[in-house]
Amino acid sequence: MHLFLLSLETSHASLRPVCNTDSEEDMINGGLNTFNQTHMRKAFHLMNDLRSKKLLCDVQLMAGSTEVPAHRVVLASSSPYFCAMFTGDMSESKADQVEIREVDGLTLKKLVDYIYTAEIEITEDNVQVLLPAASLLQLMDVRQVCCEFLQSQLHPSNCLGIRAFADLHTCIQLLNQAHAYAEQHFSDVVQGEEFLGLSLQQVCSLISSDKLTVSTEEKVFEAMISWIKYDKPARLEYMPKLMEHVRLPLLSRDYLVQIVEEEALIKNNNTCKDFLIEAMKYHLLPADQRHLIKTDRTRPRTPVSIPKVMIVVGGQAPKAIRGVECYDFQEDRWYQVADLPSRRCRAGVVSMLLRERTVDVYDGTQDQWSAVASMQERRSTLGAAVLGDLLYAVGGFNGSIGLSTVEAYSYKTNTWFYVAPMNTRRSSVGVGVVDGKLYAVGGYDGASRQCLSTVEEYDPVTDQWCYVADMSTRRSGAGVGVLGGQLYAAGGHDGPLVRKSVEVYDPQTNSWRLVCDMNMCRRNAGQKTVSRRNQKNIMRGSTKCLQQGL
Repeated sequence: MHLFLLSLETSHASLRPVCNTDSEEDMINGGLNTFNQTHMRKAFHLMNDLRSKKLLCDVQLMAGSTEVPAHRVVLASSSPYFCAMFTGDMSESKADQVEIREVDGLTLKKLVDYIYTAEIEITEDNVQVLLPAASLLQLMDVRQVCCEFLQSQLHPSNCLGIRAFADLHTCIQLLNQAHAYAEQHFSDVVQGEEFLGLSLQQVCSLISSDKLTVSTEEKVFEAMISWIKYDKPARLEYMPKLMEHVRLPLLSRDYLVQIVEEEALIKNNNTCKDFLIEAMKYHLLPADQRHLIKTDRTRPRTPVSIPKVMIVVGGQAPKAIRGVECYDFQEDRWYQVADLPSRRCRAGVVSMLLRERTVDVYDGTQDQWSAVASMQERRSTLGAAVLGDLLYAVGGFNGSIGLSTVEAYSYKTNTWFYVAPMNTRRSSVGVGVVDGKLYAVGGYDGASRQCLSTVEEYDPVTDQWCYVADMSTRRSGAGVGVLGGQLYAAGGHDGPLVRKSVEVYDPQTNSWRLVCDMNMCRRNAGQKTVSRRNQKNIMRGSTKCLQQGL
């Protein structure tokens, strides 16, 4: 891959008149200034032609056995390095030959050619010698283009090497860009040889970053273990220092017990075992109390490179639709993405899909669906959400009446059990989880035959539901998503009126506020708050409706 740097004017060869109005005298005398846009280009072209013929050259640059004839004034006009050399008291200012020891002959020739022609070719083969040579000769344009070239070449297999190169030559912008790239592509970067060759300080700097982009903290733990085992005799003593930066409490309890606890490197180090105990204590706390423990290891990573969006999937308007919209929280706007393959309403956008009493679970690692235990009741148009280690099925419609009952599913025991019922029957109910509490948003009350604006909060510690602030409008079949500790309700309907409005609930103030509308009206849309990179990982499925209509 080649890149050419062009910096001199190459405009058309015409004389452009420029009126000089700097003074009244010029206007009176009728003076006219002109600017020849090709003059400098022609001048440098002529000087380069003279150089090639070794005419009027007054200095011979030497790099090893390579001789590069040149004109002092031309070199000094483009390079502060040569300007200081030829205009100061240095012995080189009068010498016929000047030796440039730090630059090889081919590189020196390329840079002198650039001074005369404003053109240089940057390639993968020469960029690592051109950049330091350009820095030495203070050809900052060349240095900048070398940095831009290296930035364009960033890849998981080389970003750490480029970062080290940028650090060595004080290319601050390139250093920051390479480091950010390594953070954003961490899962791929740790598979390469460059990661295994990092120093302890470099590994700590990387895995301690809040901006690290990882799908799960497992990736960080496994990368740390791989780095230790690459040179176990020399690196074993660094285990406690590295474990300090692995956020074990963010790992699942099963992974902690089955993988971390069984790792020999952990078992044989008391300090590492202390970190494991800390993580297990964190998991023993009720879900709504865990946020009270604030350490570096319990703080979720927040990669800035992946803006959060809320996705609304399918729905009815009034028929089932294929459209999918995303809400950008930072810009407060909605935009459309690729449509679903087929029309879908009441799409469940959760890790497990509920259908009638039967439940199917999708294993992303195996790319297959399998059946698990059936629910206690038949449910359509229900709400589904995960809180702690349990999957909750909230309300719904059993074919005769709307339901206020709520069931929870334990993956470990493969069983469903009832928890406290809601205060109101709710089918087509939206469900979300904020700070260890489960929220049932709006829905349809079959008893009074009306859509609901009421919202209930479930506390799993006390096993009780209570009302919180009402929404500003009735919403049945609203899409519900959570981000930043706030609950978003998008669309829904109130009888025949399908809405495109969106409002957000803040549990801290117990209040709702409106944000910008979606582009189209929607009801019964599946909704999920995800990172932009992970939009492709959303699992979509339609519940089998026992009765059309709500």
